[in-house]
Order: sequence, then structure tokens, then C-alpha cells
Amino acid sequence: MHPAAALRPASPFPRPRTLVHPGPFNPVRIRSMRCAGGRHIRLTLLPGLSLFDAIVQPLAAIGVKNASTTILGGWFDALHYCVAPPDPSHRAVVAYTQPIHAGRAYMIFGNATLGKGMKGEALVHCHAAIRTEGGATRGGHILTHSSIVGAAPITVLVTSLDGFELRVTFDPETKISLLQPHEETSDESRHRR
Repeated sequence: MHPAAALRPASPFPRPRTLVHPGPFNPVRIRSMRCAGGRHIRLTLLPGLSLFDAIVQPLAAIGVKNASTTILGGWFDALHYCVAPPDPSHRAVVAYTQPIHAGRAYMIFGNATLGKGMKGEALVHCHAAIRTEGGATRGGHILTHSSIVGAAPITVLVTSLDGFELRVTFDPETKISLLQPHEETSDESRHRR
């Protein structure tokens, strides 16, 4: 091998950045819990509702408070999202941008998780790929309260997570609040029986 060839990178692509979180290292990076059971539900997001209400209201009506969902795609009359570039303050690895208004947009595919905020309120965390009316493809964290389902219903596949709850709690390693699994509160388990 020619000596200069040994100095060339093995890939034409730049090396991905290495993420080093600012807080103390936790060897258990991914916390997981197992459900003894769960329900599979086909949900229809109703036109005119926010993505938040279209997910939370019908699932609450059947006793689902924690779930993983797959949004199969459809039009939104208004869609807002943000992205998470590196945090310029370096307090965390990433920081959300200000909301980006995509206008009327088609959600190509999305995943939303239903859980609880820090105060116990319902929370929907959604990431999706979208196409704007102008044809641009974008993606990011969808703002579920201000994203409004369009004229046609949208199908969502839901798996309820029974037996534990997903709750936003502060993560000391990342220095941000994350949706994490926790033991179900006794009130939750009594309510389901």
C-alpha cells in the first residue's frame, strides 16, 4: 500500500460527532420496564382537533394513560415543530429551537408516546417526518397542542403500556427532562382494575 493511501479516511463521510453528556455518567443509559400485558388499538385522529387532544381524549376514555403509538400519515391544517441542534450554552448536548411553523403539512410518518408530565398531566411526545405544501421534507419534535388534524381522519396504531407509567423526570446525566418508565402509582393500578 502506498503510504499516502494509509492516511486517507476509510469513509468519504465525516466522522459522526461524539456526544458526551455534561452530567455524571450513568452506566445504565437506557432504563426499561416490561409490561405484563398491553392492548393493541387502532385509533382515528379526528379532523379539527389538536394532535394532543386527538390522542389523549379517546385513549383516556378507555383507560389508557401510557402508550406507544405509530401515526401512519395524513394532512394537518397547521403543523408546528422544532429541532434539537447542539446547545450553544453547553448546559446540555442539545436544546430545542423556537417553534417552526410548517403551515399546512403532510405527516409522512410519526411516533408519539403518551405519558405524564412532571406535574402528572397528560403529555404526548411526538417525532415525525413531514412534507410541507411547498414540497420540502422536514422532521423533528412535533408540538402536539398546536398541530391541528386536517379534513381527513388519520389512522394511528396504539400499544397501551399497562403496569408501569411513563413520566417526565430530570435526568442528571443529560441535564434535561426525559420521559422515563416508573413503577405505576397505586392510584393508576387501582383505576385499571
